[in-house]
Amino acid sequence: MDVLGIDVGKRDLHAALLQEKRSASKSVPNSSAGIAQLQTWLKNRKAERVHVCLEATGGWSEEVAIALNEAGHIVSLVNPARIKAFAQSEMLRTKTDRIDAALIARFCRLHEPQPWTPPAPEIRILQGLVRREHSLIEMRVAEENRRDAPLVAPPVMASITAMLKQIDREMERVEREIEQLFKDYPTLRRQRELLISIPGIAETTAARILGEMPNITEFRDVKAVAAYAGLSPRHYQSGSIEYRSRLAKTGNAHLRRALFFPAITAIRHNPPIRDFAERLRARGKNKMTVVAAAMRKLLTLAYGVLKSGRPFDPAYGIA
Repeated sequence: MDVLGIDVGKRDLHAALLQEKRSASKSVPNSSAGIAQLQTWLKNRKAERVHVCLEATGGWSEEVAIALNEAGHIVSLVNPARIKAFAQSEMLRTKTDRIDAALIARFCRLHEPQPWTPPAPEIRILQGLVRREHSLIEMRVAEENRRDAPLVAPPVMASITAMLKQIDREMERVEREIEQLFKDYPTLRRQRELLISIPGIAETTAARILGEMPNITEFRDVKAVAAYAGLSPRHYQSGSIEYRSRLAKTGNAHLRRALFFPAITAIRHNPPIRDFAERLRARGKNKMTVVAAAMRKLLTLAYGVLKSGRPFDPAYGIA
């Protein structure tokens, strides 16, 4: 099968097409018009159905990935860390957009990454809303820090106060939009109800999990879920040298942030996770290691209730 590697930028898409006996490259604007040009270019080169590979770079990748998927192509969104490691394996010393696109195409041909399933439109909206809500929270914290700084001049204080009021209004509006989305989509509302049955997960965290892991029930097992979130432990041991295990962090950072404080709550109020945390402490694990493990177990429970369609059962233990 022909493969297409795309290096995604804010303004441009740089594509490299590998066919059986030839290769070609094309640059188009990263816009609806540019994506249409790219599809026309593929048809002109008789590339009717290709395996498209591009890095998962958030919103800049999403439009072209959805458009090519809807056009009947196989699309794979790949963690940028995998592409970087592949480039290191080829000992590339030159980096340009065109070279990167060809690199991604070669990676696609060699490794045949798993196809990507686009999230439903309502999930895309939810993801955008929960990320916006998180951004507004960060903006509010920054403004509060400025307000609490010493020797803030009265005109500056007035500006900060006005900004805080505006942020509060916008946060309320975003929260209403999120709530309306759950009212409009019963399946989404039912999934949220399942998640909030887990002690430690409230409505805000449930919305973030559903927005950041739209196809959570399609993961083959809990290990795949943990890997997607970057919550898998990374071990390093070579000969007599062994380092303390750490999180891999090669996954969805938004999801990890969403789980941090809920995991701390779960350690206190979720019986299976509390017992699990106590066993880890008894083995001498430090505080952050325990919290990271609780984050992973909390996500495991989320996967379990969504996969089974049944609320959390406190009698369920965690090994």
